[in-house]
Amino acid sequence: MLVTRIFLAIVGAAYVALAAWCVVRPGQTSGSVGFELRPGAGQSEFLVVYGGLQLALGLAFLSPLLRPSYLPYALLLCLVIHACLAVFRTASFALFADIPTSTYALAAVEWLILLGAAWRFFGSGK
Repeated sequence: MLVTRIFLAIVGAAYVALAAWCVVRPGQTSGSVGFELRPGAGQSEFLVVYGGLQLALGLAFLSPLLRPSYLPYALLLCLVIHACLAVFRTASFALFADIPTSTYALAAVEWLILLGAAWRFFGSGK
């Protein structure tokens, strides 16, 4: 259980840090993933989806630190989210051209988190 809590805490802290980066430096963050922020609606959408959603995910993954009973739910959430991210990211490599190295690095991180979540969920228990 301790290893799982530490794993989720690391993932959660990373998401909180990414959310902060999206809020504080939206132009830099969006540019690093290939987005062009349009004034108004584009900026709002990026702030909400990248800043707000990533903060929510980070807090969900950190929640077992305050409420240990949330551990199985946070781990399941981590597993489902990263399975979807890894599958869709991998499919994008077959569908699109000119994908930069930074996107492959994101894919590697997503797969590592997925494999870690699967290991903790199916292998070593919650």
